[in-house]
This record gives sequence, structure tokens and C-alpha cells, in this order.
Amino acid sequence: MAMKKKPVTGMKDIMPREMEIRDYVIGLIKETYKTFGFTSVETPCVEHIENLSSNQGGENEKLIFKILKRGEKLKLEEASSEADLVDGGLRYDLTLPLSRYYSNNANDLPSPFKALQMGNVWRADRPQRGRYRQFMQCDIDILGEPTYLAEIELIQATTTLLGKLDFQNFTIRINDRRILKAMAAYSGFAPESYDTVFIILDKMDKIGLEGVAEELAGAGFAQESVDKYLELFRIVSNDTAGVALLKEKLEGFLEPKVAEDLTTIIASVDKVKTADFKMSFDPTLVRGMSYYTGPIFEISMDEYGGSVGGGGRYDEMIGKFTGQDTSACGFSIGFERIIMLLLERDFKVPTSGAKVAFLIEKNMPADKMLTIFEEAKAERQSGKQVNIVMMKKNKKFQKEQMQAEGYEEFREFFVDRM
Repeated sequence: MAMKKKPVTGMKDIMPREMEIRDYVIGLIKETYKTFGFTSVETPCVEHIENLSSNQGGENEKLIFKILKRGEKLKLEEASSEADLVDGGLRYDLTLPLSRYYSNNANDLPSPFKALQMGNVWRADRPQRGRYRQFMQCDIDILGEPTYLAEIELIQATTTLLGKLDFQNFTIRINDRRILKAMAAYSGFAPESYDTVFIILDKMDKIGLEGVAEELAGAGFAQESVDKYLELFRIVSNDTAGVALLKEKLEGFLEPKVAEDLTTIIASVDKVKTADFKMSFDPTLVRGMSYYTGPIFEISMDEYGGSVGGGGRYDEMIGKFTGQDTSACGFSIGFERIIMLLLERDFKVPTSGAKVAFLIEKNMPADKMLTIFEEAKAERQSGKQVNIVMMKKNKKFQKEQMQAEGYEEFREFFVDRM
């Protein structure tokens, strides 16, 4: 039987043109985030199944690629449940592994610790445009900083990077989980029903205010609570004035400092931004991860038609490992979606030196080949990229292919002309 040529469903082979863009973007990410004081770290792609299934990852915990025990530990005939067969899984994001990493190494790390982590993650999700089962994530996190300085630095660093890639007119939507809860409490919803309320609220951009009203009523909530809740969204604007209005409306339900800090974050980022984007307070922003405890944010980009990144504060996750809560906040860009958009734009990677192709006639004598190698060496030392290849019969087509790869200059070497 012939072996299968295509990659596994939801995963892909990466062609040279895309790989060139990926390498460039990875380099730019590291260079940009380094200027903000972030340090690269790496964690294993395999995590303990207990950590991955700890109710920290929301819906992602249903999408884990689980790993069977190996060797003598795998006892199929004695297994009575999945727990008897599985002891690990492929990570579904980088936040939980980073929290474990920090918990294990905190004594050897500075405080606060500014981490940059890039790597593949795996989710058994339904593949679609810009979404794969194996994909690269790119996270920056600040651990041990309890103030809004963390949020400001994360948003500033991320938007600076996007500006360097010539993304414009995108929006950073921002909210706070404590505002979400205060709005629900003010409206009369019971705390145990918040998750249901937020899941319905999260559909606002798809079904609109009236659709949310219908679903909340259909879920059995009192009409008085539904009306009171939705009235808040009708009167709140998407700026610092909207935050101030909620601070006033939610008195007794929301700590004033929560609204004040959010206002400071929005105003500060707006003042020092280096890219062309806007900050937007969005009280409908939920974000699915159950581990978020404070400010949450997403990058909305019209040319994609959705989110291309997000993050927020998760002050309680590290405490799950250590027993002591540690301030933590992170921002992840949708690396694969960014690459997809760059490919659709026909993005050209900036090069410091010209790309030159040496086309050599077959059967070139060894002494003449050495001369060619010396010439290529000199060109490379001058900063050019030199590709030495044998000349094909269809030289015109060969050159066209290499021009598509960015080669601007061709030098031909013939046996009888050297």
C-alpha cells in the first residue's frame, strides 16, 4: 500500500515563500519585544494530563490531543477508564505551561518576570480559514506585576509589533471581568448563572442586542433582569466616558478602582501609541478562558473579520501550582492569522542584500568550479545572498522560478567561456 502524501487533517506543510515570511516575522517579534525587556523562554510541548484538565482552559480542555502511557505503564487489559491509559497531552496553549514553568523556577527568575514564548500548540478543533490543529502561538507575559503597568506594556509592545508589519486601523477592544460580573450582579442575575449569561453575551456581535435578549429570556432568566442588563449596553459608549458611566451606575457592585485603572490603561496607551489603531472599551467582550480575573483585551482587524490576538490578567492560575496567588498578565497574537494576512497581501520580506543566482553549465571542470566558489564567497562577504545552481535546459523557466523567489541578478558560467 502506498504511503499517504498529504499531511494529517488540520495540519499543513509550509512552503518556502511562507517559511521566509514566518522566519522574518519571528525575528521581528523577538527584536521588538526585546526592546520592551521581554526574555525568551521555552517549555515542553507535552504537559501532565492533570494540568491540562484542571478546568483552567475552558472549551480547549475538550480539544486535547491525549498521549497514551508507554511501555510497562500501558496496561490495556486492566484499564477501566481513560485515566488508566493517559498520563500526558499536547499543550493547547502557552499560558498554562508558562504558569507551571514560573511556579517551578520562580526562585531563579527576576520579579517581575517578562517572558516571551513562541511555540506550536495543538487543539483537536474543526479546521477552517486561519485555524489549524497544529499552530504557532506567540505570547508575552508579565508575572509578578500587580498594577496596570503590565497591561499598558503588553498592549504597547504588541501594537508596536503590528505597526512594524504595516497593520493599520485595527482596534484593541478592552474590558474587565470584574465589570462583567458587576453588570450581571446589578441586573439581578445569581452568581451561579454568570457563566451562562456571559456565554450568551459573547454572541452579541453575531445576533445583536435583541438576539441576546431572546436567548437570555429563553434560558429562563427573569424579564426584569434581562431588561435591566441590556439597558446598560444601550447607554454605554465605547470610550473612557463609557467606563465612567458604568462606575457611577454600578456603585456598590463595582470597586471604583477597577474603572479608574481601566480608564488609565485606555488613556495611557492612546497617548504613547506608535501604531495606527484605536482603543475601544467593549463591555460585551468576554473571552472564553475561565482563568481571567481582571482586564481582558482582543485585537480586531477588519481585513480578517475577527480577532487576531487577545489576552488579559490571570492572577489566580499560578496559585493553583504554588498555593499562593501571583499577579500575571499576558497578550498573545494570532501568529498564523497574521501570516495568512501577510500572504494574502503578497508581503515581501525586506532584504539587506540583493539575491544573486549563479547558473553553472553542467560538466564544469573542478578548477573552474573553484573560481566560481571564490567569486560567490566574495559576493556573500559583501552582503549579497548567492545561490549556486546547475543550469537547466529550459533556462528561461528556471530564471522565472527564481525571480518569483526574489532573485534579481543572474550570472551564467559556461565551460568554454571561463
